[in-house]
Amino acid sequence: MSIFKYSVGPWNVHNGADTYGPAVRSEIDFEEKLKRFSEIGFSAIQFHDDDAVPNINELAEEDIKLEARKVKALLDKYNLVAEFVAPRLWMDPHTIEGGYMSTSEVDREFAMWRSYRSIDIANELGCDKIVLWLAREGTLCAESKSPVDATKQLIEAINSMLTYDKNIKVVIEPKPNEPIDRSICGTMGHVLAVSAATIDPTRVGGLLESAHAILSGLDPSHEIGFAIAMNKLWGVHLNDQNGMKFDQDKSFGVENLRQAFNQIKVLKENNYGSNGEYVGLDVKAMRTTVDKDSFKHLENSLKIIKALEIKVERFDYEYQKLCVANRDFEGLEMYVMNLLMGIDQ
Repeated sequence: MSIFKYSVGPWNVHNGADTYGPAVRSEIDFEEKLKRFSEIGFSAIQFHDDDAVPNINELAEEDIKLEARKVKALLDKYNLVAEFVAPRLWMDPHTIEGGYMSTSEVDREFAMWRSYRSIDIANELGCDKIVLWLAREGTLCAESKSPVDATKQLIEAINSMLTYDKNIKVVIEPKPNEPIDRSICGTMGHVLAVSAATIDPTRVGGLLESAHAILSGLDPSHEIGFAIAMNKLWGVHLNDQNGMKFDQDKSFGVENLRQAFNQIKVLKENNYGSNGEYVGLDVKAMRTTVDKDSFKHLENSLKIIKALEIKVERFDYEYQKLCVANRDFEGLEMYVMNLLMGIDQ
């Protein structure tokens, strides 16, 4: 039986439009998504600020809170909760070259306004986390910004959020590239350093996405383990990635099953979820997917996670110790491959 609770974002079910082509599937109503998510087995919903309040820029602060309360009622209707709220700065015209690190003071102020509204929305939805995906925080032109000043601007922005709300936790989701060319805070190590530099490091942690680690040339299970060792892994987004290409958000485990196994293994070994953390998915359907299969990639990812949980439960730690003592790493690797392939040992 799975020990995990699962979360998903409404953007994980979409119409298939991308940078290179138009929509190929019908839009699905937000409430219908919530209904299906609940039926599939998710417990929590990941939100961007404008998932909860689509016209956020056009509303006054109290109106934003009012709209968020309507979403909370929908969550309650389908026995769901909110995991976090993330300001979607990278999609706004104000932040074409960054939000917290923009060279425009006006745009930096806008980024903070959206961040404060995200905190307000989180409070209305009943969650205590906001996630920062620093999508455009960095440079397109290397000489346009000082990396020293930009890093300090990020820390100052987080300090302002921590001051705005004494209970909110700021969770940074690192990514080394895309859509920006040279990022600031691109790995879990960067996240922990930034956390340590804030006014309250106990309220600043990290969220690791599998694909983002792969895009850094790193192993996701090691990034997960590094954050766990520092008590800073406050969320995961499991998916898969075919090498160091664009962010593909493939179904979990479909590209590298052994790598996926080790992510589940390190999570289970360290009782991830015992403090209320969710196993989040950030997966998207293949563009060839037809309307009736719009949720299949989510169902498949959950099936793979649960199957790998069983594999982890069957892992023979005594045999592992014996192999390590004898330096029989070839034997240990073959043991793991046989376990994954279902071949009797």
